[in-house]
Amino acid sequence: MPLVVRFVDQDRPTFGIVVDDHVEEIAPHPFTTYERTGHQVPLEGLKLLAPIIPSKVVCVGRNYADHASELDNEVPEKPLLFLKPATGVVGPGHPIRIPIALTNDVHHEAELAVVIGGLLSRVSPDEARKGIFGYTAANDVTARDLQQTDVQWTRSKGFDTFCPLGPAISTDLDPDNANIRCLVDGEVRQEANTSQMIHKVHDLVSYISHSMTLLPGDVVLTGTPAGVGRIEPGQCVRVELDGVGVLENLVVERGDLRYVPGRKQ
Repeated sequence: MPLVVRFVDQDRPTFGIVVDDHVEEIAPHPFTTYERTGHQVPLEGLKLLAPIIPSKVVCVGRNYADHASELDNEVPEKPLLFLKPATGVVGPGHPIRIPIALTNDVHHEAELAVVIGGLLSRVSPDEARKGIFGYTAANDVTARDLQQTDVQWTRSKGFDTFCPLGPAISTDLDPDNANIRCLVDGEVRQEANTSQMIHKVHDLVSYISHSMTLLPGDVVLTGTPAGVGRIEPGQCVRVELDGVGVLENLVVERGDLRYVPGRKQ
């Protein structure tokens, strides 16, 4: 099962496995024993969703020395952890909505994302490796001005749509040797290999599991390499991860649409 996607079929979200130029639907989901339903849809033109909606997104900061250096930060001795809310997760093709009334310096951050496959609590690195379901691409969108003024990073990292994931989950990617790139309007901004990470994936998952239990479907963002930069409404951000595919999102200005109890949306 090398590539798993989540997609819309007949107005319902479902999971499938990519086979050549089509997707074979599976049920109930890939995190348990599943069956192939026999239903197939063409891959071309398929509306892909974020491959998973996690209970939490655990992130690692300053895990590439060159990125820490470009922002004049020291490399932490131990992994620097923070959280992004699940409400920030969107899939490929979904717009990144910037709240320009609150921030005027939003950056892209291309990252390797780990998708957890089992319940992991206080596990060793080897146990962590066995408990990983697969890997996908992520964009840890960050309001840099708010990050620099707030004591904690929750607000700067936690806006709705600030965690694009996708387009698929690879179950056989080598997390210690994968090329990752970020392009904005076709211009390469970031280009690195995950071998440059300070703390390796299995060590990170083990370390996190000693602070909080990781559940099936949870996501761990492993840090971004150098080259982060500003994105603005009208631009297109493209994250490419070897073995996974392309995660592309248009940047737009967040409008004033909001939920008001009792009002039709």
